[in-house]
This record gives sequence, C-alpha cells and structure tokens, in this order.
Amino acid sequence: MNEKQDQKIGLALGGGGAKGFAHVGVLKAIDEAGIVVDKLAGTSMGAIIGLLYCAGFGADEILTMLHKEKIWNWFKIDFRNGGLVNLNGVKKRLENYIKHDRFDLLQKRFFVTATNLNTGRVKVAGEGNQLIDWVIASASIPVAFAPVHLNGSVFVDGGLFMNLPVEALNFDCDVVIGSNVIGDQRVEHISGARDIAERVFDLCAIQNQRNSKVYCDLCIEPDELEQFSVWDFDKFEEIVAIGYHTAKKDLDLFFRCNPSSNDQ
Repeated sequence: MNEKQDQKIGLALGGGGAKGFAHVGVLKAIDEAGIVVDKLAGTSMGAIIGLLYCAGFGADEILTMLHKEKIWNWFKIDFRNGGLVNLNGVKKRLENYIKHDRFDLLQKRFFVTATNLNTGRVKVAGEGNQLIDWVIASASIPVAFAPVHLNGSVFVDGGLFMNLPVEALNFDCDVVIGSNVIGDQRVEHISGARDIAERVFDLCAIQNQRNSKVYCDLCIEPDELEQFSVWDFDKFEEIVAIGYHTAKKDLDLFFRCNPSSNDQ
C-alpha cells in the first residue's frame, strides 16, 4: 500500500501469553507493507504490544525494547507456590516508556479488553485515564497472575470472553486484520498446574475467538506457534520471526487477491 490510503484499517491483536510476541513480527510486516493502522484493539499480550505501537513505537523499536528489558524476567511465575504474582514489574516498565496515562493522548485509537469477575462480562476500555492499569488487567491470566482492582470491580485477562478483540473495533473499519496466536489444536499430554492453567485458558480463547474471526477480512494465524507454550517468554525472538514471516506471506496474498483493498 502507498503512504496515502483512503480506507480505514483496523487491527486486532489477540491474547496468548508468550505467543503474543508474534504480534511484533506482524506489526513489522504491516509497516513494511506501508499499511497505516487507524484503530487497534488488543487483549492480554496483544494489549501490551498494541499499547506500545499506538504510543508511537515501531516494531523494530519494540523488539529492541524486549531485548533491553529482558522480557522473560517480566513474567516469572512459580506455580509451586500457587502462582498469583502481580504484574507491577510490567506496569513500571510501561510507565517508563509511556509518560502519560490517557487513551486520548496515544497516536492511534486504542481499545483494550478485560474480564470483569464481578459481573461476568467483558469490558472494552478505550477512553479516559487508567490506560496502563487497563492494559495490565487485560494481561492478568487467571491462576498465574493476580487480578487487578479497578473502579470497584475485579478484572482479569480479557481473553476469557474476547481473545481476538475484533468486536472492540466497533465495525467502522473498511479492512479488519486479526492477528491470532492461539490455534485450535489437540493437546496430547496435560500434567501439573501449569499445563492445566494453559489448557483452560486456551479452550476459553478458542471458543470465543471463533466468532470473532468471522468479522476479519484477513486473519493471520501462524501454525508454527503450536510448538510453543504461552509461558515461553525466553523464546521471544523465534516467536517474533514466525509472526513476521507468516504476516508477510498472508498480507501479500490478501492484497493481491483483493486489489480494491489497496486502491488509493
């Protein structure tokens, strides 16, 4: 696509723990294709990566950031002690890069999803303050991370109800691209708290994202991510590369088959 585009592009970045690092590769492919994202919605890791992108950081800058901050140390969990660690370390690092706490001060329109445990409903946040708190709430995987208390309610990962947050884009985009990192595959071996927590999370996400994918004009789903766990934070370089190569191929095919989506 050229620098000037008439169509409004919406991008949804799904949750998936460490697999969500693939979004960085997807964003790199999008930038290289000259696609300008107008609206972005993120869940869980998709919310963290999406926040940085909407704050003005390019994909290469985000990758450099992951190296510098030793991302695998952000999410240390000890399931032998029951998990439930907080994400204050992630919050502090995000605050170092984003010096405000308001949705409307971001460079791109941004939405984030979180699950309200009190009401049993999904919350889509996209305005006002508490920007970083909403992102942390969206990334708080149940059992692994402590819930976040916001505005009198308790929130956890948005992936329980809206893992691929296409609906949060409000359907006013001409082209909707989804980046989904949790595949619908069978798991042969499950043992221990870690495997159980991962499988329960995946099954919730798989069920609700099936409906969301219907609204995507293009859904990027790297098959190679099946070999990784949502806890493989130390393998982010491999995961980013998989997202990049899959997105390059899928974007090229999509715009060749849908030339009207690339018209100026």
